[in-house]
Amino acid sequence: MSRVIRPGFLTLLGLIWLAPVYLLVANASKPAELYDPARVWAPLSDFALVDNMRDAWQKAQLGDSIPSSLLYSTTAPLTAVVLGAAIGFAIVALRLRHGFLWFVFTFGSTIFPLQMILMPLFIGYANTGLYDTRTGMYLVYTAISVPFAAFLMRNFFTGVSYSVFEAAVIDGASTWRIFWRIYLPLAKSALSAIFILQATFIWNDLLLGLTLSQSDDVRPIMPALTSLQSTYGGSALPTVLAGGLLVSLPTVALFLATQRLFARGLALGQS
Repeated sequence: MSRVIRPGFLTLLGLIWLAPVYLLVANASKPAELYDPARVWAPLSDFALVDNMRDAWQKAQLGDSIPSSLLYSTTAPLTAVVLGAAIGFAIVALRLRHGFLWFVFTFGSTIFPLQMILMPLFIGYANTGLYDTRTGMYLVYTAISVPFAAFLMRNFFTGVSYSVFEAAVIDGASTWRIFWRIYLPLAKSALSAIFILQATFIWNDLLLGLTLSQSDDVRPIMPALTSLQSTYGGSALPTVLAGGLLVSLPTVALFLATQRLFARGLALGQS
């Protein structure tokens, strides 16, 4: 009996999970002029997904924001994983004095909701000339990515035997060389998982992009997408949905291309 109930239950859960995906694709593929809010579950009639995507691309000027989003979602997570690994290495391998307090100080910054610091962050950016600059966006995305990276890397390096560090020191390796040539290669899968998670978060960020940028060539792609839903003259819902589907394709492709590496990284590098 369980052989029937369990697959059936899992199938039901899968269908429930796929229902929003169906609604997104089905309504994004409908011609804008024929869209009817009362028939959102109706199957496709005319397939207009490509036309709606093209319309969203042009109206939201997504081509101007893609280079910025690619820059932020690659450089900021890359910097964060290196800094996080360095923090974890210093606390665990170097046995930094009061290491746990340093760890709490680093990770404790995440206890405050992002909304609480938006106004002080905006004022600080305005006063220092970082507002609406790519440098400012890179710095803030790096800063919010480091605590999570440090948390995971500290946990990972805790599982690495301290004798590895001692043996390298006896062989005459410097601390810098031990970190770059031994510990970082050991943590490759964990670093990759952190990078993928943070890159996805930054690519999908809306709040920071809306608050700290306004120029087309500085703001990330998600704030650019919101221009489709302006109060006056907003685009039809199929165009908005098609734009959302379009900008989500890079993160979907990233997960599909790195799913095995990401799965190993979730286990902190242990296969």
